[in-house]
Amino acid sequence: MCGISGFLAFQSVDIQECVRMNDFIRHRGPDDEGFVSFPFPAGDTLVYGGMDTPIETYQSGTHYAPTAEVSSATGSRAALVMGHRRLSIVDLSPLAHQPMCTSDRRYWIVYNGEVYNHIELRSELEQLGHQFISHSDTEVILCAYKEWGQQCLHKFNGMFALLIYDRETNMLFAARDRFGVKPFYYWVSENGIGFASEIKQFNALDGWSARVNGQRAYDFLNWGITDHTDETLFSGVYQLRAGHAMQVDAGRICSSDSPVEAGKRLASYQWYQIQEQPFSGDRQQAALEFREKLIDSVRLRLRADVPVGSCLSGGLDSSSIVCVANQLLREKGAHDLQKTFSARAEVSKYDESKWIDIVVNATKVEAHFVCPPLSGLFDDNARITWHQDEPFGSTSIYAQWKVFALAAEQNTKVMLDGQGADEQLAGYHGFFGPHLVSLLGAGKIIALINEMGAMQRLHGYGYARSMTYLAGALLPVWLKDVLRKLTGRTSEQAAWLDADRLKCKELYPFKSSGSQMTQSIHALSKSQLTASNLQMLLHWEDRDSMAHSVESRVPFLDYRLVEFVVGLPDEFKLSDGITKRVLREGMSGVLPDAIRDRMDKKGFETPEEVWMRQTAPDLFRQKLADAIKVSNGIVRHDEATRLLEEMISGQRPFSFLPWRMISFGEWIKEFNVVV
Repeated sequence: MCGISGFLAFQSVDIQECVRMNDFIRHRGPDDEGFVSFPFPAGDTLVYGGMDTPIETYQSGTHYAPTAEVSSATGSRAALVMGHRRLSIVDLSPLAHQPMCTSDRRYWIVYNGEVYNHIELRSELEQLGHQFISHSDTEVILCAYKEWGQQCLHKFNGMFALLIYDRETNMLFAARDRFGVKPFYYWVSENGIGFASEIKQFNALDGWSARVNGQRAYDFLNWGITDHTDETLFSGVYQLRAGHAMQVDAGRICSSDSPVEAGKRLASYQWYQIQEQPFSGDRQQAALEFREKLIDSVRLRLRADVPVGSCLSGGLDSSSIVCVANQLLREKGAHDLQKTFSARAEVSKYDESKWIDIVVNATKVEAHFVCPPLSGLFDDNARITWHQDEPFGSTSIYAQWKVFALAAEQNTKVMLDGQGADEQLAGYHGFFGPHLVSLLGAGKIIALINEMGAMQRLHGYGYARSMTYLAGALLPVWLKDVLRKLTGRTSEQAAWLDADRLKCKELYPFKSSGSQMTQSIHALSKSQLTASNLQMLLHWEDRDSMAHSVESRVPFLDYRLVEFVVGLPDEFKLSDGITKRVLREGMSGVLPDAIRDRMDKKGFETPEEVWMRQTAPDLFRQKLADAIKVSNGIVRHDEATRLLEEMISGQRPFSFLPWRMISFGEWIKEFNVVV
């Protein structure tokens, strides 16, 4: 929906620093912008518009209407400045302008996201005596905070990152949605605390210098994981974790002789944990309830004052969303066809056209397609890296980028997508290991053998592959690392990486949890939803969509649906070799049978392996050489080059490791990172 900026100064700050922060994220909200500044200990609260603020906003007559353009405030200083960029989705009028305040001007908010149940909450708040002047969810959030304080977060069904200032108590309150769909970063400098939607905004602040966080860089380069902690690849930059909030005493900080230490994290607390709902019914009942909850989730996420489209990969998740949305739109008598956006591939092995066409023909949607070419990969890579803020793990992000670019070309400002389904529904084949372990642990040997047979029949996995899955989930981390080394796979110590230069510990990122987190589908699912996978995918989704001023909504992450699915027995999600069983059965009659019955697993993939090995190996060689050079010795030349050559020749199995090195080098260049 939007982007936010903020700076709390230890003494005072030039308002234009916040303006420059806002300029870095114009793509997140080109429809409107606004600023509010607060002096300490006393003085007038000043409200400004910007270059993109419509003239009608100045004339709206609200308590938060800007009185002047911020360019007139050159040289002005304040203790706290809050800025906002608006992508108009709900209530397109000037009444939804931000920063917004309550009628008494006590509470002020800048907010990014959507609270989908704002209509129901508005009705509840009106019964409690609150009055509204807009139809925006932003005003609902403000009134909810005024009524219920920090507990209001539990009322919201949506995605959000928000910053609220209480003018009376001088307290700043920040919060992030349950699963981290929307981002929130902060950085403590020598001058104060910066708050932002994207890390690049800190470039606008005095004292900023991009420095590598060696441990998180190691996690990315060697293991392909990011966003699994509150740290980022930028040293000193932190993110508020999913389902977390924090309160900052702005008055104390601005008057303190010993402000917060530069580069340190702020105290936060976890306001949300998955409250799984126990289920005692049979699989058929579970399927019906799953269907009802998914339909209601999509229904809420169709709420918008602009057209809503959908990503369509041809897989179970996106296809379910498209089919459910199509059904709901037809019930409402919608005259315009739903628009879908898909990536095709020029190599048949990676092309999902067959499956996409089945859904398109069944729903009669207005389908749009793009085939991401190799020629555009490296042309776009610098821009994608800039928008992503951090390096990314494979060229699938490029395919996703092209899909959102296509949506923007078709003037579609809101997109539904299927993120979060695999993690809760055991959609990844990596769930086979914990499933087999749980059968073994329960002494169900016959069931274990039958499951291995089903895996071979449906997925072509022989008993040797099944035993590999079993061992991978059962063995302790240290032994798995030994086996990785023996088989040439990723291990804790990478010969191509100079850990001393990176100043990192060579450890598996989740080593402290041992092997217990993979002992059951339930445990692995909760880990992926909260710590090891989902937040990284949501990061990529947010940046790829917002780079094109498109809002992405993820119906599978309605917390009511997640808590229901996580509470189901494991076998309702994976059994007889069939993944996502409750979804497949729940979507009977909604999803085409050919889609419900498909067993392979793909996403917005590119033919990266073919590009690297056959189409343009010299191009990948050159890009890796460039990355090695800018890494300042972190990526070792001889070892990394040898690894790529072995992969090109087929001596080593294909992996995304060379791409991670290339992406790391591009990130260093784009952000002038000191390594």
